[in-house]
Amino acid sequence: MRAAPADHVAQHGFVVHTRGRGFTEITDQVGEVVAASGVQTGIANVFSLHTSCSLLISENADPTVRDDLERWLARAVPDGDAIFRHDQEGPDDMPAHVRAILTGVSLVVPVHAGRLQLGTWQGMYLWEHRLDPHQRKITVTVLGH
Repeated sequence: MRAAPADHVAQHGFVVHTRGRGFTEITDQVGEVVAASGVQTGIANVFSLHTSCSLLISENADPTVRDDLERWLARAVPDGDAIFRHDQEGPDDMPAHVRAILTGVSLVVPVHAGRLQLGTWQGMYLWEHRLDPHQRKITVTVLGH
């Protein structure tokens, strides 16, 4: 295998409308950006422009996996915890920031043959940590050749 410099960069953003706390799958939207980029081999960087939601790759076949993740994180970082002083937007404000820091706001996924190279049971998700619905901006940058 021979290394080659990235000779093509494409960038596109999209908006995810969340229903409040929980998961929204974004695999198809990111895949469309990758396909439109023309990159055959490279990487896709997916980035959230927010501090109270996160991005992750998770099991895409059984929704109970995501339910379990939500319950686990609620136990680890509960709303209204007295330790938090930043609560200007309510009891879920600071916990949402902590949750995003712990779970991350960006992903890097290989691109092969012009498509995201995800495993059979992998999906890409925006994880909303606030209780109310939000519009979340996502930027996808595709690098490669």
